[in-house]
Amino acid sequence: MTNIKLSEQERDNLIKELSIKAKDSNYINPELYTKYEVKRGLRDISGKGVLAGLTEVGEVHAYILDENELVPVPGRLSYRGIDIKEITEGFLKEGRYGFEETAYLLLCGTLPNKSVLEQFKELLSDAQSSKAEFARKTVLHIPSKDIMNVLGRGVLSLYSADQNADDISIENVLRQSIELIACVPLIAVYGYQAYVHQYLNKSLVLHSPQPELSIAENILHMLRPDSKYSKLEATLLDLSLVIHAEHGGGNNSTFTTHVVTSTGTDTYSAIAAAIGSLKGPRHGGANIKVRHMFKDIKENIKDWNDDEAIKNYLTKLLNKEAFDRSGLIYGVGHAVYSVSDPRAEILKSYAEELANEKHVEEEFNLYKKIEKLAPEVIEQHRKIYKGVCANVDFYSGFIYEMLDIPEELYTPIFAISRVAGWCAHRLEELTNAGKIVRPAFKSVAPKREYIPMENR
Repeated sequence: MTNIKLSEQERDNLIKELSIKAKDSNYINPELYTKYEVKRGLRDISGKGVLAGLTEVGEVHAYILDENELVPVPGRLSYRGIDIKEITEGFLKEGRYGFEETAYLLLCGTLPNKSVLEQFKELLSDAQSSKAEFARKTVLHIPSKDIMNVLGRGVLSLYSADQNADDISIENVLRQSIELIACVPLIAVYGYQAYVHQYLNKSLVLHSPQPELSIAENILHMLRPDSKYSKLEATLLDLSLVIHAEHGGGNNSTFTTHVVTSTGTDTYSAIAAAIGSLKGPRHGGANIKVRHMFKDIKENIKDWNDDEAIKNYLTKLLNKEAFDRSGLIYGVGHAVYSVSDPRAEILKSYAEELANEKHVEEEFNLYKKIEKLAPEVIEQHRKIYKGVCANVDFYSGFIYEMLDIPEELYTPIFAISRVAGWCAHRLEELTNAGKIVRPAFKSVAPKREYIPMENR
């Protein structure tokens, strides 16, 4: 090791200098991706994905093939072959919460009857009760400003409490999956309470989960100091958990689950990797961007009924003249859906009811207006290869705000839900014992000779 001592300023200057070299040495000419027919993002220019696997867990359907042409159609999402709209309509019509039966469907492949569902709920409740104290201690020991990092660390810490952590038999992984579905909500909510206490200097309020409550109800019960919530609030949070639980094998975090699982590693490592993927603002954090964008819209447009004023603002967004100057209208557009996102449609129908209950009808109408106008503006100012529509992130952040869920928990709630889908895909990957996932990368670096130190 060198004996040279750098001052803080010298260290900062050196890092800046090295970062310039790192950036220059890692740049790849974008034309080479076209030359070698590399599908960046594993999608071609039409939006069609590169086929990398097979699954029976979930299906995302957004187009049909007509004479070798991709024709966009209204989006459909199915879990184990059952349309998501039928699933949600089924339990809502009966006045039930649906996340638990959805988790069972994803893990086991069939809808449970009444007695089986009650037994499954008992498994979840037992897991919550037995792990609650461990989750509290784990989270309170090292609080963090970012709850997604709390989730990743919390899931990894569960490894140490598992006597069979490395057993990847289907029976053991199913047991671990059930425990994770039950415990991740605890880690998320307790992580938030620890953050509020440590960083915002507020009182630490911790409620234990109640065995008679659904997962959605327990989240609201544990999150709110008075534990009070309305039936509509719990219903809408439960609905959000259901529609976020699964989205096919190709989304980034689920694909990460398949990739990591294919190495033969343990369940906690695989799910922690998926959580790290979901944390990214291009994936799970998009609804936060939507909320921030709408805050800016409300501050800059006086008349929310003025279509021209709204169009002008949306144009400024596209031209990088407004909000974060990214050139994006957040919540509009999707890698797969182009005509409609079924998840957004489901949330929208119930968001209006909650908006009425919370007396924010005007803001909901602004959402509807922008949902209608944004695709028109995008079509006028962008060269697009398929249509664009509002995606699930467009309404989910608005719903979470109406539910008084803090922004720090927006993405963690996504993770709470998606654990069910990740675990289902992990079980599928292990059952079929496929090869380790290892796609090809072509090196485009020029050949160079090693230069001795004295000649550099």
